[in-house]
Amino acid sequence: MESDKLAQFAGQDYLNLESYRKTGQPVQTPMWFAEDGGRLYVYTLANAAKVKRVRHNPRVRIAPCTARGRPKGEWVGATARVVGPEEAARGHALLTRKYGWKKRIGDFFSGLRGRERAVMTIDVD
Repeated sequence: MESDKLAQFAGQDYLNLESYRKTGQPVQTPMWFAEDGGRLYVYTLANAAKVKRVRHNPRVRIAPCTARGRPKGEWVGATARVVGPEEAARGHALLTRKYGWKKRIGDFFSGLRGRERAVMTIDVD
């Protein structure tokens, strides 16, 4: 991991993504992530509310966390964006490399159900 702000994410399994409703109310979501060259990748269902929130307001905060979302480090400001198919494939490959069989099982069941997924990148300020 490149920056000092990203150092706290090294060796962590989850990050807490705090995105904002149109009212400004924050919503926190624990997510798997993978890092590449100082950029973080996360994925979720394409129709998830967090995708809509990020499209409306790309400003987010992130912190390493437990699987239940309890922060394990400091919150840092960041910018998130939903990426296109080519960069999404890169993100999925990185996440599969990190999470292995757990990610593959999720991919299998998402495929069976025809669930469309979205990949987002997160760049720390």
